[in-house]
Amino acid sequence: MTDLFSKFDPLIRQREDLLATGVTDPFSLVMERVVSPTVAICNGRETILLGTYNYMGMTFDADVIAAGKDALDKFGAGTTGSRVLNGTYQGHKECEEALKEFYAMDHAMVFSTGYQANLGIISTIAGKGDYVILDIDSHASIYDGCAMGNAEIVAFRHNDVDALEKRLKRLPPEAGKLVVLEGVYSMLGDIAPLKEMIRVSKEAGAMILVDEAHSMGFIGEHGRGVAEAQGVIDDVDFIIGTFSKSVGTVGGFCVSNHPKFEILRLVCRPYVFTASLPPSVVATAATSIRKLMHGSNKRAHLWENSKVLHKGLRDLGFTLGTDEPQSAIIAVIMPDLEMGAMMWEALLEEGLYVNLARPPATPAGMTLLRCSLCAEHSSDQVIEILARFERAGKRVGIIG
Repeated sequence: MTDLFSKFDPLIRQREDLLATGVTDPFSLVMERVVSPTVAICNGRETILLGTYNYMGMTFDADVIAAGKDALDKFGAGTTGSRVLNGTYQGHKECEEALKEFYAMDHAMVFSTGYQANLGIISTIAGKGDYVILDIDSHASIYDGCAMGNAEIVAFRHNDVDALEKRLKRLPPEAGKLVVLEGVYSMLGDIAPLKEMIRVSKEAGAMILVDEAHSMGFIGEHGRGVAEAQGVIDDVDFIIGTFSKSVGTVGGFCVSNHPKFEILRLVCRPYVFTASLPPSVVATAATSIRKLMHGSNKRAHLWENSKVLHKGLRDLGFTLGTDEPQSAIIAVIMPDLEMGAMMWEALLEEGLYVNLARPPATPAGMTLLRCSLCAEHSSDQVIEILARFERAGKRVGIIG
């Protein structure tokens, strides 16, 4: 009888070989207590958090927490139903109103996760006979949305405008086409040249979806993302985002100005057949989104943190994913998985938590230590982060 787990044997061996070196499992860390957006207790010691995606530090905002507690008292712990049946509460509509106001768009749909937002929107609007043209480094949820909808996938080289244009020109002019892009790519923290990509996409008659999960709240004058920063937000048909990054809770969404958008509530399977978010979650999300509208000072401080950390790591001799800071993500490239795990463990022993990212999630087979800064990191914390990187890097032998 075929063992259906046999396909995972290479990964099982890789994990066993890694743990056999004596290194701590980098994918099973438990935070015993979270003290603030930037500090937690890990393995019994105080640890600076530099791998949480909590870009704007909203997880401990007093107003956000109060809104969640109030909704929990008034509406209970959960909805026990989908949005189209018994799962739409007043808080869901208020959350969607907050999103429409934040993005200045006509329509908003809230999903139970950001993954489901991509899965649902892409699979519903691009089906058999249609084409989805996407960056080869796109998130797994984007690829899964394509597979679920049974659309033809056409991938192009990462952030390459010419490659995108060539792919589009090869497609039948009459075919339905959806170009899917990301504002910030989460592995290296690099941004997309959306202005040029949207221009060639529109010329080819394609609709455009931009995933702004890692830029919402931080990039752009109003925190609306890379499309806003590059002056093309009005040319985007759909913006996908998540509540689990800058908003500081959990959930996903899509906003749009398309006049037929509301029909998606009846035909989008990951929306129709999933229990809706608990009332406390949508209450925290709505409150956080409204506060992010006035987060210009936080955005400025986060940009300063990113510049200081990027320059400091580069000056120490680390190899980074981008030549200049482009977002709140700074990727430190490791020689291989074993050295990456050793460096990750050394940083944890120094009281610093980052993400260890490995293939196949990473581009070009790279192993990365991915740092995600928070607007609540103080300037002193950033300096201390650099000191801990220096000590760990010299101990492991990554830098001299």
